[in-house]
Amino acid sequence: MDRIKLNDALEMSRLVYGLWRLGDDSDTSAELVRRKIDTCLDQGITTMDNADIYGGYEVEEILGAAMTPDLRNRIEIVTKCDIVAPVGRHANTRVKHYDTSRGHITASVEHSLRLMKIDVIDLLLIHRPDPLMDHHETGAALDEMVQSGKVRAVGVSNFRPYDWDLLQSAMTTPLVTNQIELSLLCHDPFVNGDIAHLQKLGVPPMAWSPLGGGALFDSAHADLRTRLAEIGAAQGVDDAAVAVAWLLAHPARILPVLGTNNLDRIARIGDAARVAMDRETWFELYTLALGREVA
Repeated sequence: MDRIKLNDALEMSRLVYGLWRLGDDSDTSAELVRRKIDTCLDQGITTMDNADIYGGYEVEEILGAAMTPDLRNRIEIVTKCDIVAPVGRHANTRVKHYDTSRGHITASVEHSLRLMKIDVIDLLLIHRPDPLMDHHETGAALDEMVQSGKVRAVGVSNFRPYDWDLLQSAMTTPLVTNQIELSLLCHDPFVNGDIAHLQKLGVPPMAWSPLGGGALFDSAHADLRTRLAEIGAAQGVDDAAVAVAWLLAHPARILPVLGTNNLDRIARIGDAARVAMDRETWFELYTLALGREVA
């Protein structure tokens, strides 16, 4: 499995296992969670993507219950903060909102460290752009988290280029990634400046929902799915692997985040790294996704 260097303190596996559905499984036992992670590790997938809000603020604790010193030494942990929703520990919140204040970021990091039973977060992301963000306060808080040794690297999620530039302008620590929605069905970032902005900076994007939340495989996209299946059959993988490989083929060094609780599917996540894709095949799939040829 290829690895991507984000800064001098952090490398991540090119494919990332997303934990957002971990709490949806009827079995959240430590034993089964470790089996899922071990299945990733067998493929060289060492990076686990989490967030404080996942599972109604429960998934970090589910991961923590499965944590052992050996496991911690073998994985990189990504988590996120700033979404405050009226569930779990924020059940008394009147309205869902974002909080990028120093106090909230500091408290979130402490919660995450305690719940996941770890001493340091490898990568902390601001989960959503906050329209009420004081970029000086937020930037200073993120700098503090790195300087304290509680976080190895910081980045953002769902930010537009102008949101990124605003926050980065108030920081001494470089932001190392932007985790955005990106797939064959959500391809606007390739042409709206989101990917170009990160390429210009030499920053690898992370891609959430790289299979379009499953919509890629419904009847509305039959032609695209048929072609994905044909390409996959020729290379001994399934259509999902080809869809992820389409992202891997882009020069921006995209890190797709894939989440499933099915052990058989987890065992096939790494297949995407084996798919060969030339330029014409990439554009063939892009054309099917667009529903028209490029101009």
